[in-house]
Amino acid sequence: MSSRPDALLLIAPGCAHCPVVLQSLTEALKAGRLGRLEAVNIAAHPEVARAVGSRSVPWLRIGPFELEGLYTPIELAAWIEHAAQGTGWDQYFGSLLAQGRLAKTVKLVREDPTRLAQIMALAGSLETPMAARIGVGAVMEEFEGSNALRHHIPGLVALTRSPEAQVRADACHYLALTNAVEVAEQVRPLLDDVDPEVREIAHETLERLTGYDAS
Repeated sequence: MSSRPDALLLIAPGCAHCPVVLQSLTEALKAGRLGRLEAVNIAAHPEVARAVGSRSVPWLRIGPFELEGLYTPIELAAWIEHAAQGTGWDQYFGSLLAQGRLAKTVKLVREDPTRLAQIMALAGSLETPMAARIGVGAVMEEFEGSNALRHHIPGLVALTRSPEAQVRADACHYLALTNAVEVAEQVRPLLDDVDPEVREIAHETLERLTGYDAS
């Protein structure tokens, strides 16, 4: 069931994009898509910017999503809808990781480990930009050996059966990060993969998990 999310917008004098975002959010409020809109001039209230960790404007929070910079009315409407429906985490994490905001991403996943599923969704899509894919790997490494990562072993095993070699290679590496010896049997078939990189990573994964050495 959808709800009307609240929004917080930080603006400052001289900001060219702030009035555009403010107008879009105001229209959304008038249309009933937002429950509440709070706009704060950080020149008058810099403590608010410090409290949320904002370093630039416009900065806004729509439901759980923190966004920076200029967004079009269509983009803001999409984020409002995601906040209302509880969706959009894969796009949000993809955006954060593409911007190099690893610490923010890890913090959000630690707050709710089920969000690791959205990180895996990025790993399984070739539409994920390379910068974000690198970030996905960094997030996975932050959860090495954790119960949160082990919980997603079935999903990672499924990704090793992907038709895309990049996805299979990444999934195999992430299985190594689980430190779960029992996944070795699911990794062994990748030793005969058609892609040499996948075969190499499968060898490294088995060596790490079981001491296997094919040389």
